[in-house]
Amino acid sequence: MPGADPDDPVLTPPLRRALSALRAAGHERAGLAVSGGADSAMLAVYATALAAPLGLTFFIYHVHHGLFVEADAWADRVRALGVALGLPVRELRVRVAADSGAGIEGAARVARYAALADAARADGVRHVLLAHHQDDQAETVLLRLLRGAGPEGLVAMAPAADRDGITYLRPWLGVPRARILAAAAAYAQASGWTAVQDPSNADERYTRAAVRTLLTPVLDTRWPGWQAIVARHARQAAESAEILAEVAAADLAGLDPSAGARDFSLAAWRALSPARQAHVLRHWLRLHGARMPSDARLAELLRQLRQLHAMGHDRQLLWEHAAHCVRCVRGRVSIEARAPGALSS
Repeated sequence: MPGADPDDPVLTPPLRRALSALRAAGHERAGLAVSGGADSAMLAVYATALAAPLGLTFFIYHVHHGLFVEADAWADRVRALGVALGLPVRELRVRVAADSGAGIEGAARVARYAALADAARADGVRHVLLAHHQDDQAETVLLRLLRGAGPEGLVAMAPAADRDGITYLRPWLGVPRARILAAAAAYAQASGWTAVQDPSNADERYTRAAVRTLLTPVLDTRWPGWQAIVARHARQAAESAEILAEVAAADLAGLDPSAGARDFSLAAWRALSPARQAHVLRHWLRLHGARMPSDARLAELLRQLRQLHAMGHDRQLLWEHAAHCVRCVRGRVSIEARAPGALSS
């Protein structure tokens, strides 16, 4: 294939490992999320170069957000890439909700994943490959650090993550973007196909673009190779988060939980240290699909539970948060979904 080196020592090994694992598990098809940018285009190019020996079939999924006037031209470019690679292209048009409260970036992300999941299910695909790389990972860690995401938030992106019944694979999380751009330049020279340029990547109104254009150049100058260091912290944070999850699960198991852990003993919870009280509550809320509360909101729940214990088990508590509410009745702390239409806290 023009411009694609199947023996590339940086790009090929992690991709081959991911694809080989799919075949070993009995999967014969997968999706490739392709925006038309250099990163996702090269993922498609190199995955195609490895497909035949492994017996894999790929579908290209291109999400058309409709946010820029160039969006139709980008879709055309992706279709041209699909023709060059001999892969079917599914153009997925989405509507990005401007009033979701998550901002344009967040709303676009939600719409994108929903569209990818629908398309994958329609094609009988259970895995979709994403082109996130080491630089993306480092930026994500910085963003979450600045947002106060906490230890678990610093895990950032995982090499494999399940969402809406689809497993998303990121085989290039350890690959520097400079290496992918070099491959894209070689492919353009050999094939004539060039990647699209998304103006939002350099628009400082967007949070990630602001990090990339304002903060990254300073870090590159003062600490060359910082992306690999930050990405290493993300891997270490993932190991720590796994240990913390095991501790939280063990703590919850010791709280005399009901079947499905819908409720637990307030007295047993009160016997934990303050830090573990907070940690097991986060674990319990996450277990039941509740939106993670802010530090202030969680502190309020902790305060009420501790105060309730001091007043005696005959007192009751109702703590409402987003789509869920937490109650305490007769010494048992329980969680349930709120009625549809209830206001979020």
